[in-house]
Amino acid sequence: MPELPEVETVRRGLAPVMEGETFSSVQIRRKNLRIPFPKDFVSRLLGARILHVKRRSKYLLIETETDVLIWHLGMSGQVRIYKVGDTVAPVGKHDHVQFDLSSGAVVVFTDPRRFGLMDLALREDIAAHRLIKDIGPEPLGNAFSGPILAARLKNRQVSIKQAIMDAHTVAGVGNIYASESLYRAGLSPKRKAYTVQGRRAEKLATAIKNVLNAAIDAGGSTLKDHRTTDGGLGYFQFSFAVYGRAGEACPDCDCDIYSTFGISRLEQGGRSTYYCSRKQR
Repeated sequence: MPELPEVETVRRGLAPVMEGETFSSVQIRRKNLRIPFPKDFVSRLLGARILHVKRRSKYLLIETETDVLIWHLGMSGQVRIYKVGDTVAPVGKHDHVQFDLSSGAVVVFTDPRRFGLMDLALREDIAAHRLIKDIGPEPLGNAFSGPILAARLKNRQVSIKQAIMDAHTVAGVGNIYASESLYRAGLSPKRKAYTVQGRRAEKLATAIKNVLNAAIDAGGSTLKDHRTTDGGLGYFQFSFAVYGRAGEACPDCDCDIYSTFGISRLEQGGRSTYYCSRKQR
């Protein structure tokens, strides 16, 4: 599933193309994705001017003068932008939504597994929308810091890995980037969340920010489905320290792979976790 860096990469591709333009055509080629489209989806967007393209956690938020399009990419969703002068590819089997803009640019949402979604909310109601209202602080914003993270972890009995993957704790930190952040912070993914206070919380908050920013700079991680809006790949997978590297040597510590067996893998909450049992405590 696309995590925060992948969604932010898509947002950065969409913003310069969509902001300031109007929807000249809105085509939905089925009645639903993960949930049904609002019945007035097309009529509310058609002719509307796009003010901002934002992101909240793993949701894209396309703001018009009256509404906000809430857009989740799901498990396999891809967004492709065709700029003015580009040849738009023939409609594919999984091209479920197409936005034609007043500039002549075209935005196509492709979602083979149909786990994505699109919904609409009035601009004044967006903060209270059921998909948005309980999301925690944005990890790249000023509202996220060691003390803020520590307060959200206090009294949490789950593992720290599970806690930071919970969007109520911090927005958008998925499985890949949780493993990578804990490695950078030197914290075991098995550690109880409530024990991450003080300096530990500071190190983890910094690690989360640094990992996410590095991934965004690399265009996200393409393990299977993620593509940038021009159809290219993300490259952060080539910088993974631990994720997907079970049995390999740690990249920046002096582990004896013959005694430690290298990077370890365990399952937490049905998801694979990768870590260094020597470096992470």
